[in-house]
Amino acid sequence: MKKIMLTGCLGQIGTELTLHLRDRYGNDNVLATDCNKTGPDEIMQSGPFEVLDVLEADRMADLCVKYKINTIIHLAAILSAVGEEKPQRAFNVNMIGLFNVLEVAREKQLQVFTPSSIAVFGESTPQNMTPQDTIQRPNTIYGVTKVAGELLSDYYYTKFGVDTRGIRLPGIISHMAMPGGGTTDYAVHIFYEAVKNRRYASFIAEGTRMDMIYMPDCLKAITMLLEADPVRLRHRNSFNIASMSFAPEDIAAEIKKHIPDFELTYDVDPVRQAIADSWPNCMDDRCAREEWGWKPDYDLSLTTKDMLEKLSAKLNIKL
Repeated sequence: MKKIMLTGCLGQIGTELTLHLRDRYGNDNVLATDCNKTGPDEIMQSGPFEVLDVLEADRMADLCVKYKINTIIHLAAILSAVGEEKPQRAFNVNMIGLFNVLEVAREKQLQVFTPSSIAVFGESTPQNMTPQDTIQRPNTIYGVTKVAGELLSDYYYTKFGVDTRGIRLPGIISHMAMPGGGTTDYAVHIFYEAVKNRRYASFIAEGTRMDMIYMPDCLKAITMLLEADPVRLRHRNSFNIASMSFAPEDIAAEIKKHIPDFELTYDVDPVRQAIADSWPNCMDDRCAREEWGWKPDYDLSLTTKDMLEKLSAKLNIKL
């Protein structure tokens, strides 16, 4: 039986992943941790929760002993847009935090899952069907720390035998928790604004395609890789996964099928646009499909329909 500790559990992914894993492995077998002291009742009341700053290695180790942890899912990170405002903070949290996780895992023989990101790529990377193994020259501190994180995780596997695993996450679309300062956040905001105000001003320019994934597929991918046969895993810490690729006008067209009077305008943020321009249009995820059977369930049409239904119920607004 897995005994899992999540770091950064109150973020966009962690909020839903914690509940998903508690449902799968049992509430008492999934410890949620975050540097914030309070979160949604579903998290705080459904299972154990502890305050943890990932820069505190000794406390991390103590919690692993207290709860008999055998797997760490390390989500705590400073994302792309926020990282450009606070690069030193991003380096400390993203690099030292991961190093602490890997050291605890080495000492206590734990499994580690750490998500990477499309941010590991840069302008010199092939943008269409970006290969699994290709040049990585990111232009953000977030991307730099994620490249280093992939290499560090590989090192701990080859040098110390730590069972490290990870995927390169695209932008994530979710109706439950708001995103935390990434370049792809517009793909969540647009749905909220469509339901509430029937209009949205995108900070990403028309024609800018990026890979995205709907949260149920994100949860599915993480679970599949956690449970995958290690004999089949050749890449381990940097699997491309793909689900759908689109530009802002593509989401708008799908939304208009459900909300005909929806209007999309543009108020481009040059910082986030420059980041988006350096990222892939779409990734080649054949290695994930071949090595652990990855296959998404949601495309843009299904995602749009489900997001609008869930948000209209959540916000109590009739479409």
